[in-house]
Amino acid sequence: MSHTLGVRQAQKQKTRQALLDAALELLEHQSLSSLGLREVTRAVGVAPTAFYRHFRSTADLGVALVEEALGSLHATVRATVSTTGDADERIARAVELIAGHVDAHPAHVRFVARERHGGVRPVREAIRSQLARFGEEVKAELAKDPVSAGWSEDDLSMLAGLYVDQMLITASSFLEAQETGASEEQRRRVARVAERQMRLISVGRAHWAD
Repeated sequence: MSHTLGVRQAQKQKTRQALLDAALELLEHQSLSSLGLREVTRAVGVAPTAFYRHFRSTADLGVALVEEALGSLHATVRATVSTTGDADERIARAVELIAGHVDAHPAHVRFVARERHGGVRPVREAIRSQLARFGEEVKAELAKDPVSAGWSEDDLSMLAGLYVDQMLITASSFLEAQETGASEEQRRRVARVAERQMRLISVGRAHWAD
């Protein structure tokens, strides 16, 4: 009996992932608000009723995509502001991590960029919640740095928000370079600009108490 239950659970998870993958592919060409569940189930080859065994609605599916796109990134985001190494090393590492993620998961990055200000409220709220978590985690890392000694909670939150926003801008820049077929030299230029922008935040941070 336990073996049978295990097989059923594995099949259920496989179907759920297939629905997520199909939706993400369809969302390459449209927004979530225009996506129909029949489109998704047709792409997977299951009956429309099967959709409701996994998701309450397309909005619920969208929230699951947000979790898939951003939920696994918390360790990576914390690593971008790690206190290991000097400031330039940390900035270069952060930009490299962001570029690598965009290369590995362009569809997820595109989905979040489009839906962050899109028309499906639960999805916007899920993205906002994940970004708020990033901000809190970055803030906690920044508070460990001697440069931040004596900073108020509000100032630490402001700085964390700047870093998170800059990470999003950097990811969007790498995605645009990928979509336009940028050369390796153009990609390096994107990286250099991103590093300079982060360095500007870092310099301002060092003199904020002044």
